[in-house]
Amino acid sequence: MKVKLTLENVRKEYGETVALGREDEDRGIGFDVGDGEFFTLVGPSGCGKTTTLRLVAGFDAPTSGTVRFDGREMGGVPPEDRGVGVVFQNYALFPHLSVAENVAYGLRFAEPPGGVSRDERVASLLDLVDLPEMGDRDPTELSGGQQQRVALARAIAPGPDLLLLDEPMSALDARLRERLRMQIKEIQSTLGITTLYVTHDQEEALAVSDRVAVMNDGAVEQVGTPQEVYRRPATRFVAEFVGDNNVFEGKSSPSADRTAKTDPPRPPETADLQLKRRGFGPGATPIGKGTIERHRPEKRPRRPGQRPPKLTRHREKSKSTSTVLGSRSRQRRLFPVETGSCSAFAPRRCTCSTMMSRTERRETGRPPES
Repeated sequence: MKVKLTLENVRKEYGETVALGREDEDRGIGFDVGDGEFFTLVGPSGCGKTTTLRLVAGFDAPTSGTVRFDGREMGGVPPEDRGVGVVFQNYALFPHLSVAENVAYGLRFAEPPGGVSRDERVASLLDLVDLPEMGDRDPTELSGGQQQRVALARAIAPGPDLLLLDEPMSALDARLRERLRMQIKEIQSTLGITTLYVTHDQEEALAVSDRVAVMNDGAVEQVGTPQEVYRRPATRFVAEFVGDNNVFEGKSSPSADRTAKTDPPRPPETADLQLKRRGFGPGATPIGKGTIERHRPEKRPRRPGQRPPKLTRHREKSKSTSTVLGSRSRQRRLFPVETGSCSAFAPRRCTCSTMMSRTERRETGRPPES
């Protein structure tokens, strides 16, 4: 993988306040972003995501550490000479300029890529973001989603080497966010531009990213693909922040079971959990050492002999579009129905033969029970 962006031991302090890096350590953060990669910084508010983006853009200088583009150190290089495009959280469109003039603003300082004219570049970008007829409008006449796309077109108009997006969809409603984030990913893939994306929305990060860096308290907890971060969290914070997890603390035990054992016996809520030792050799958890066990609800273990819920097709043949870890699929809805009982997740009334009266079976065309 060709590395486009590199952060090495980057640390930022404002007086006595440490914004990036651990307060009790001297080292900062570091990661690499590959050429053409969609890389996302995700974490709670105040963890250092936007500070990191500002250091990459050149709006702030790191207290220590190095930022490199294509191996070239960026210390002392102003933002306008870094070849970056930025989409801010509030879009920052110029209200006195039309949509087309906003998109063309960056072309005042750089020639359009590909040898095309400015008008051709603006027209192609407005078409790319699905706003081909909006060039003469004022930004105030656009919806929030349309303004977001104008800001994106303006950022990529000069053909930057690196695109930076600072929570560009935080002010939009959930349905619009889901649609636009996939559009941003499609545009990024079409242009092949290296992208650093900042968000606090874990679902958003998992859906659009090639890789994710989970940040907490000024430090990077884990870097990996969405699947790696979701399925194999490196720390307890990642396990609790990304998705839903049931997390238990306990001690590693050589026993084969995972039952709570205490001596003398205590109430279950205060029991000492003995966790099965995982693996052998240097990477294994030492017996008796404190460790953490996590279980996601969709992967919950069943009792010995317990069968998984049966899947039955509901009479209402509804379809839906799902987004899971960046992949979209058109699927029929299947509703889990336990034998002899109706699931609470099945809409309207249940049509499984075990729960229907003779009249209901006759109305729905179901054969009577033998």
